[in-house]
Amino acid sequence: MCLGRRFRKLKIAAIIFVVVVCSIKIYKRYSKFPIVSVPFIIPDTYDIPVHESFDIQKAAINYNVNDLKRWTRTAIEEPVDGPGEMGTPVDLLDLQDFAQREMFKLNEFNLMASNMISLNRTLGDQRHRKCSELSYSPLLPDTSVIIVFHNEAWSTLMRTVWSVINRSPRALLKEIILVDDASDRVHLQKDLEDYLKTLPVPTFIHRFKKRSGLIRARLLGAKHAQGQVLTFLDSHCECTFGWLEPLLHQVFLNRKTVASPVIDIISDKTFEFQKVGAGTRGGYDWFIKFDWHLRPEKTLLDGAKSIDPAYHPYGTPTIAGGLFSIDKRFFYEVGSYDEGMEIWGGENLEMSFRIWMCHGSLVIVPCSRVGHVYRDNTPYSFPANDAATTIDRNHARTAEVWMDGWKTFFYAVNPGAKNVNVGDLSERFALKKRNKCQSFEWYLKKIYPESPIPKGTYMVTRVISQMNTNTRTPQLCLRFSEEPGDPLIAPCNYLDAYQVFVLMLHGQIGRNGYCLDGKNGFMSPVEMVACNDESQTQLWILNAEDKMIKLKKQNLCLTLNFQSDGKAELILQHCDLSLSNQKWSIADSF
Repeated sequence: MCLGRRFRKLKIAAIIFVVVVCSIKIYKRYSKFPIVSVPFIIPDTYDIPVHESFDIQKAAINYNVNDLKRWTRTAIEEPVDGPGEMGTPVDLLDLQDFAQREMFKLNEFNLMASNMISLNRTLGDQRHRKCSELSYSPLLPDTSVIIVFHNEAWSTLMRTVWSVINRSPRALLKEIILVDDASDRVHLQKDLEDYLKTLPVPTFIHRFKKRSGLIRARLLGAKHAQGQVLTFLDSHCECTFGWLEPLLHQVFLNRKTVASPVIDIISDKTFEFQKVGAGTRGGYDWFIKFDWHLRPEKTLLDGAKSIDPAYHPYGTPTIAGGLFSIDKRFFYEVGSYDEGMEIWGGENLEMSFRIWMCHGSLVIVPCSRVGHVYRDNTPYSFPANDAATTIDRNHARTAEVWMDGWKTFFYAVNPGAKNVNVGDLSERFALKKRNKCQSFEWYLKKIYPESPIPKGTYMVTRVISQMNTNTRTPQLCLRFSEEPGDPLIAPCNYLDAYQVFVLMLHGQIGRNGYCLDGKNGFMSPVEMVACNDESQTQLWILNAEDKMIKLKKQNLCLTLNFQSDGKAELILQHCDLSLSNQKWSIADSF
C-alpha cells in the first residue's frame, strides 16, 4: 500500500510537471513569435443603403465636396464558434494558472486567453437599435487610423488592426499607420513588417529607436498621415460594426468637432466584451485626473434639451484621449499635442481644455462603439522609473497654461506638483494668445459647471486634531482617500494630498466632490458622502476661538474617538469645551 501511494504521488507530480513545462513553452512561444491566423475579409459593400436624403451641399461647408468619399457600409459578420467569439469570455482551466500568471506579467492582461481568440473574432452589432435608422452623409472625409504601441502583444495589436479593416467602409479608410515606440520584442520586428505587407488595406509602420512616449509617437503618425481626418486608437482595442462613419459624420458637420466613440470594456482577465451604460461622459477630479460620470439629463453642452444618450451624440467636458477622430487641419491649428509633456498622463485633459477654450467642441458618439482592454497596472516604465513625477509635470504644464487663477487650487491639492520643473511654456502661451482662446472661468461656467473644482468663496486647508499636542504622539489629521474601509483620520503628512480639504463659506467641509456628513447623529460615525448643497447635515460651523467644529443647528461636535482596539474614528458627541478630542485647528498655508 505504501508503494502504491508513493506511485500515485509520483504520477500526480509527473502530470503537474508536464502541465507546467507545456505552459512555459507556450509562454515562451507567444512572447517571441506572432500568432498566425487566416483572416476572413468582409466584403466592401453590403445591401444596407446609406441614407441619400442628406443635403450634402448644405452641410459640406468644411470640406470640398470633390474631396469627399462615397461609401457603403460593411457587412455585419455571422456568428461563428470559437473561443471569445461574439465577445464571450475565455475561461481557462485551473491547471493553466501558472502559465497565465507568468504571461499576464508581460502586458498586464491575460495573454494566454487573448492568444486563444481569433484575430478576426466576431462581436456582432453592439449599437442601440435606433442607430441603424440614423442618417449619415453619403459623402464623408476619409481617415488615417493611427495606432501607437510599445511591446504590445501580437494578438491584441493585430486584433485591433483587423477590427479596423473588417468593420470600416473601405472608401473611408485611407490607411492604417502603426507607430512603434521602441519595442524590443522579437515578434514586433521583421515578423510584423512582413505581416503588414499582406494586409488588404495600406498599412505602414514608423519606428522610434529610443523610447519617446505616446505624445511624440502620435505626432509622428500624424505627420505621415494622408487622410483628411486623424483617428487615434490604442493598441488593444476592438472596433465594432458601424464604428467609423458616425465619428466622421460629426467631424464632417463641423471640422472643429472632436468625436469620441463610446468606449466599452474588454476584460483584462477573460477578454469578454462588456458594454458600458448609456450617457457616460468625461470629467476630472481635484488632481486633474480623468474620470467618468453620468451625463446630467439636461446640460448646457446640449442646449439644455433632453436627448437620448443611447444613440444621440452629446457633449462631454473631457475625453479619455485614447480613441477619437479629429480633422487633420484643425488638429494642427489648435496645437496638436504639448510636446513638452513626457510619455503619457494628462495629455487628454490638456487637449480637452484646449479644444473647448479655443473654439472647438468634444462629443461622444454612442452609435460608435469600440472595446478597450482596461488594465490595473501599466506594463511599461517611465523616465527614471518615476511615474508620479512625470505625471505631476504633465499636469502642472496643463495648469500653468490653461487653468489661469485656478492653478493655485491645483497646487494646493497636489503638493507633489509644486516643485517640478515644467519646462518652457512660451510656445503654448503663444498658441493660446494666437487662437484667442477663452478663459478657464468661461470653461467652468459654460462647459463644465458640474466640475468638482470649488466655486465661490472657499479655503483650502488641513483639519488637525489638537488632542495630545503636548506629547510625542503624532498629530492626527482629517483624511479621505475614497477607498472603502480607509479611516477618516491619520497621522498628519504634509505631502499627503488626501489630507487636503476645502472649507466652503456656507459651511461644507469637502474633498473632491465628497463632504463631511453628520447624518447618522449622536454617537455615530461621521461619513464622507457625495456633496449635496441641500443637506443640512453637511453644514458645519468652525469656531476659531473654542476650536470646535459644530454641526449647524445642532449641539453636536466633531469628536476624535479611540476604539477599544486603538483605532481612531470620527463621531458626533454633545459639544463640551473641556474635551480636548473636540478641539481642531485649521492650517491654511502650504
